[in-house]
Amino acid sequence: MAFHLPYTAVARAAAGAAVSLALAAALTAGTAPAPATTALSAALPDFTQVVEATEASVVNIRTTEAVPVRRSPMMPGDGDPSELFRWFFGPDFMPPGFGPQGPQARPRQQPDPSQGERTVPRGIGSGFVISADGYILTNNHVVDNSNGIFVTMTDGKEYKAKVIGTDARTDIALIKIEAENLKPLPIGDSDKLRKGQWVLAIGSPFGLDSTVTAGIVSAINRDTGDYLPFIQTDVAVNPGNSGGPLINLQGQAVGINSQIVSRSGGFMGISLAIPIDEVMRVVEQLKAHGKVTRGRIGVQITEVQDEVAKALGLDKSQGALVSSVEPDGPAAKAGVHPGDVITGFNGHSIKHMTDLPRLVGATRPGTDATIQVWRKGKSLELKTTVAELDDKSAAPKTEAPSADENSDRLGLKVKALPADAGGQGVVVDQADGAAAAAGIEPGDVILRINNTDISSPKQYAQVVKSLDKSRPAVLLVSRDQQSQWVIIKPQ
Repeated sequence: MAFHLPYTAVARAAAGAAVSLALAAALTAGTAPAPATTALSAALPDFTQVVEATEASVVNIRTTEAVPVRRSPMMPGDGDPSELFRWFFGPDFMPPGFGPQGPQARPRQQPDPSQGERTVPRGIGSGFVISADGYILTNNHVVDNSNGIFVTMTDGKEYKAKVIGTDARTDIALIKIEAENLKPLPIGDSDKLRKGQWVLAIGSPFGLDSTVTAGIVSAINRDTGDYLPFIQTDVAVNPGNSGGPLINLQGQAVGINSQIVSRSGGFMGISLAIPIDEVMRVVEQLKAHGKVTRGRIGVQITEVQDEVAKALGLDKSQGALVSSVEPDGPAAKAGVHPGDVITGFNGHSIKHMTDLPRLVGATRPGTDATIQVWRKGKSLELKTTVAELDDKSAAPKTEAPSADENSDRLGLKVKALPADAGGQGVVVDQADGAAAAAGIEPGDVILRINNTDISSPKQYAQVVKSLDKSRPAVLLVSRDQQSQWVIIKPQ
């Protein structure tokens, strides 16, 4: 039977073996074993000073929630045994001995409306102090839907906290307790993090408060959502660690531990933390307004594939490919078209499509902004005014890229647009072969091939005939007011 030692046991065994070998070598050479110990100390960091400097700033958070009381049909009302008879025989029934004149007479109690629900424990999380007067950061999911938030310090003191503001999109909550002279955790710079850097997590996994775990940064800018470029680490984070700080060796918070990637519900080697730079931008708005206001420009975007980038003349497959533009939205008014590649926003390069929603979202509504787009082999700069994002409006949405093909040489038969349709392009009448396999369907509208706008079936046929069969072509295809670049290799 094979036995698997936990990581800590393996690490200790390896360290012990290294010390034994170094000691043996030192004795053979006739020298003292001190250099081996010094070498091991230099190789592995000592976390004790970091923990001592930061532990008092990390708190345990427990929450409660109100749940409805389920009364048993065998004991309805306020629990009076006589209520059992009334439940069967009607509200005016009075059993013998319980009448108004009987020896056991007592007034009938009315149900207390407050007994319709009761408060129960909801969950446990972590947080950390960011100001001496009691502001504390945690995750939104730690305090969401709770009716009571209780903060326990490392010295055992407990305070009731109030919510200053929350932001569900970034999973950040700012709460406050009535306390003074607290020790805030210094705020670091998450932009300076590098892969392989040592980091610590302090929190309350499974309710075990003030638990310290260590690991390294596994990846940075891990995209899992429109607004969060997560820090990925191999620090052991479990349920209850949520909201606790990710700390560098300088004793600074560089992130908030928020999620784990797990098939079992427990730690499996991948933890995700919200970068502290993103957090503090949200905190400023939560302090001032109790909520976060974000900008939008009204576009839907997809990833730029390598073949699309080559066909459009881009040096790299980066940027955000516009698949649709909201009518009368900020981007439409600026002149952004479906098929454009947004390469920059307000002077910031768009390396990945998810950079755009974060940059736009961080822009104050009403702000004038510039959009850099790549269109027909040229870079254009467009001016727009950022609008406000609400639940009904659209930020730059992302969708999974699709790969569609064409062939007539592309496998397509096309016809002119209906006279009342307006606009440019040709309508797909029939799709076979590679085009059908790629997902092109009758009724789709072909707007552009490579950098050439399509205006008629005759012009379309000329463009298709001239395509270089050694290079894939890209077609801008519209369906249900959504546009998508489709990659096809001409036959």
